[in-house]
Amino acid sequence: QLQLVESGGGLVQPGGSLRLSCKVSGFTTDVYAIGWFRQAPGKEREGVATINIGEGYRFHTDSVKGRFAISRDNADNTVNLLMNSLKPEDTAVYYCAATTLIIGGPDYYDPHFYETWGQGTQVTVSS
Repeated sequence: QLQLVESGGGLVQPGGSLRLSCKVSGFTTDVYAIGWFRQAPGKEREGVATINIGEGYRFHTDSVKGRFAISRDNADNTVNLLMNSLKPEDTAVYYCAATTLIIGGPDYYDPHFYETWGQGTQVTVSS
C-alpha cells in the first residue's frame, strides 16, 4: 500500500522561502506521477507542480513558475517542493498525491486523477 507523508509547512513572511517534503513509502512500482496540490479556505483544490516519475518531466502551474520547483530525491524516496518569493496568496494546505494513471497535459494538475493523498501541511504567508 502506497503512503505519502508531507512535512515542512509553517509560517513565513512574504518574500520568504519554505521547502516541503513528501515521503513516499510502500508499493511504489506503479506510480506514474507525484504532484503537489494546495487548497485555500473556501477554494477548490488546485494543482501546483507535478513530476513524472519515469521520465522525470516536471510541470509547474503558471502562478508559481519561476518561484516554486519540484524535485525528486531517490536516495530518500521523497518529492520536494522548494517555494521561494512566497506571497500571501500562497497560503493554503499543501498536499502531495500520487497517481498510477497514465495522464498528460492539464490532467497533471487535476486532483481527480490522483488516487493516493497525504494528510496535508499548512503553509501560511503573513507578516
